[in-house]
Amino acid sequence: MAENSLAAAASDVAASAHVACARFRGTDPLLVGRTRRRLAAEIGYPDDSGRIPAARWMRAVTFEHLVRTDRFASELATTTVGRLSLNRPTDIVTADAHGDAEKTSGLLADAHARAVSDGSVTLLHSVALPFAAPVDNTDESAAPPDSAALPDSAAPPENRAAAAESDVESDLAVIAPQLDADGGSWLVLGATKDYERVRSRIEDARLLKGFLRVALAAESARASPSLPTGMSVHSHGVLAVPRNAFLQPEALVEALDDHRAEVRMRLAERQREFERSSPEETANLADYVAHLRATFDPASCTTCTLFSYCRDELRTSDDPTDLLVELGIPPDTRPQLVGLVDGTNGTGDAPASVVANVSATLDGVARHTGQRRVDQAGRPGTIDLVLAKSDSAVLGIHGIALRRVTTHGPEPWRTTVFDDPQSAWTRREVMHLLGRELSEAMAEQCRLDEENPGPVHLVVPDQPTADVLVSIADNLAGIELSGLRWRRDELMGRTPLTFDGEPAEIPHSLPETARTAVSFLLEEDRARALTLRSPIIELRESLARHVVAGGPPVASHRLDYLVRWAETATEGAVEPRELEDEIEAAPHTPGARLTSGSSDAIHEALTRVDAERADPKQADPEQSAPEQTGTGRTDSAASEYTALVTEELDYKRGILDRALAVLHTVPDSRLRRVHREIEADAQAVWRRRLSLRASDLVRFGRTHRFWRNALVDVIESDGRCRSQLLALSNPQVAEELATDVGTREVAVATVVSVRPLVLDVTSRRIRAGSRIVLLHVNGESCVEHPDVELTVQKSNFKFAGLSIGPLSDADDPETPRRFGWEPENVPELAVGDRLVVADFAWFSANRTNAFLSVDRPRVDNLAAPEPTCEAESYAEDPETHERCCRPHEDVEAERSDQLAERRARGELNPEVWPPIVDSDAFEVAPSGAPVGDATTRPVMVPPDGVTLDELE
Repeated sequence: MAENSLAAAASDVAASAHVACARFRGTDPLLVGRTRRRLAAEIGYPDDSGRIPAARWMRAVTFEHLVRTDRFASELATTTVGRLSLNRPTDIVTADAHGDAEKTSGLLADAHARAVSDGSVTLLHSVALPFAAPVDNTDESAAPPDSAALPDSAAPPENRAAAAESDVESDLAVIAPQLDADGGSWLVLGATKDYERVRSRIEDARLLKGFLRVALAAESARASPSLPTGMSVHSHGVLAVPRNAFLQPEALVEALDDHRAEVRMRLAERQREFERSSPEETANLADYVAHLRATFDPASCTTCTLFSYCRDELRTSDDPTDLLVELGIPPDTRPQLVGLVDGTNGTGDAPASVVANVSATLDGVARHTGQRRVDQAGRPGTIDLVLAKSDSAVLGIHGIALRRVTTHGPEPWRTTVFDDPQSAWTRREVMHLLGRELSEAMAEQCRLDEENPGPVHLVVPDQPTADVLVSIADNLAGIELSGLRWRRDELMGRTPLTFDGEPAEIPHSLPETARTAVSFLLEEDRARALTLRSPIIELRESLARHVVAGGPPVASHRLDYLVRWAETATEGAVEPRELEDEIEAAPHTPGARLTSGSSDAIHEALTRVDAERADPKQADPEQSAPEQTGTGRTDSAASEYTALVTEELDYKRGILDRALAVLHTVPDSRLRRVHREIEADAQAVWRRRLSLRASDLVRFGRTHRFWRNALVDVIESDGRCRSQLLALSNPQVAEELATDVGTREVAVATVVSVRPLVLDVTSRRIRAGSRIVLLHVNGESCVEHPDVELTVQKSNFKFAGLSIGPLSDADDPETPRRFGWEPENVPELAVGDRLVVADFAWFSANRTNAFLSVDRPRVDNLAAPEPTCEAESYAEDPETHERCCRPHEDVEAERSDQLAERRARGELNPEVWPPIVDSDAFEVAPSGAPVGDATTRPVMVPPDGVTLDELE
């Protein structure tokens, strides 16, 4: 865990996400003599954008506590040694250096002696190592500056000297004997990081950041003179990360060669910063910080405590082009937009979406893309959902609100608050509530059309909300499949064991409603590579399809911000910066994750509830004999928590309703039916999976290799269809495709003459003899014209009434890209009209010019029941139906028998060495294993000098 000290803060420079910024490097705590948070406050820009919510901090503290328990410490050490193919430990010893360098040196010597004498493995916690690189390059003959003569704000020379003597703290280190060296041992450095698993995986960017921190410790250890003779720093490092929702740790081992090279490069940069500056330079902090050039990015800089300072610097700049930096416009695009900002000329070849963003910022009114509605939000068969996620638990849910839309309109919202966010019961209840609504929606669709029922959709505010739900579904699916295996063990008279050979506790089976929700969400997970699928509708993405907001594009990742911009069409212009600040200061969010303030208030109320439940005497003394809730918690304690969660959910519901209201003002596209048909085709396959319990609990990461290989063609088909539908329906996207030099199929054309029809076509790929189809005229989509007809066919979607025809050479040598055009359906055009056209061959091989066909995307029906499969099909003919309708119960029973046979042969953990990696990685915990619950500990305030960037 990082400490609130200059040395600890400075040691993070090599692993920080902001290290590319000269201002960040120049405000190294050892250079300026204070943490960056304190520095920001002293120069007049106190900033809490990187502040850690108390619940998030407590989760980190709880995880570190679990890592230090004897059970998991021993497991981490054993796994690390096994992953490195070293000898099985004869013994595991744990010790704590408490961040003390002298104590670390002694413990390393003891661990080395044990490793070479008896093959023991030692795990040390809180190892302190001298910093990797010297930073004091001042002339030794020169007299050092007098600290007393420097202003109070200057960094004293002792801070710079301390840089060379400061320590890097490594959360853990494993010392093990070497295989091929007599008297040698390995030092494997590591870190403890409570990273969340999103859809069963930890993001690569987070793992990279964690291993960079480990690499810094490894570099420091390599240069340390305190290592015992014969001890070498291993080329690999280890991260202790949560393997399940209960924060139980596991070890991830990775080679550090590339990480250490990057650390050396960053340390060299740090060295140069020290050489370029002196204590006198930092005497006037405001001037010193101002002269450092910032590399500003509104998307990534928010976790830096100088974010407010840097943004205000851009906002108050006299240079109008600094607005482009403030918005986060890529540097290579900015020159094309200077004229738009200062009013001198046009926009060059800048992407249409970027031009719209800058234009909206300048006048405070959102720009519309011209796209009509294709999403299904608000239609019968959809379920609206908002939830409040707990920061103290990886899959913790404070509360949820659902509303189903029927043929009679939306039903009332149903809100549920959970007083134990972390519990397995809460996750199952979330799935039960959602599954009940899904089942009723599916039943209604079947009543409307029994032969071809329409699809059902889950409507959520943003992607993080969907990620939380799918992660819960993945968790419960793994537990359910494990339970099927263990019940088979019991049936066969075997003791149920986890993959690692520990006693297992058989879970209750999922009720039918919960299984429906889990299956639906895993269907969404398998379909995430298919861009036209929409089991979950992300409302923010749907709204962004129609509206381009002003301000930094990253701000539009919040639905409430985007909604307010969308409402400018009816409520008038906004002041972009004021709106941005207002949304940032809002106490609530539209999505699953909470603001720091709301998170802190809810977590504090929840911990008081837990404290009162453990000791009723802590309840409010003015309330005599408080009533008990159904969960056993006192009403006096639970009421505040319930009120806070309900208030949070009310805000989320209100934003979702406002977003839907804006979408209802957008006319329906002719392609809305196309998108509904595509999803209906896919969900017909899923319904068969669900009804026959065949491969419906398989996440994308657990699909068989042949299944994933076969998906390549399905994904290509989906991508092609999506590009074609976007080109047809979205004028802004079509314009960007046409102006992209890498696009061959779409081009911009200008009308030169109407009779005969002559066009100037900008594409080199489209030439005389090519057949083209007219997609857009002056930003208006042709497919939406009343004369265009859509016919839904089994293999494709046919559009009649579009203008299609061949190009011919216009015999104009001065204008080689000028062509005559003879469409079968002649459009009404005027000279100077700007057109977007496409090569007809991109869409179809049809020889006539009467209609345009768009092929349906292929459906993922691998390992899925056929329409003719029935409940008894597999039992009656296993060989024929092995890869279509084989139920999970049979698959897992066979898997259980296979594992039992391997265990009997000594081929599984813990007998085998090195340990085998469990490829399923189900989130199941051995019976009696310690679990983490951050709400059971007194709330600890995060250290002031530690930011979220440093914690992660």
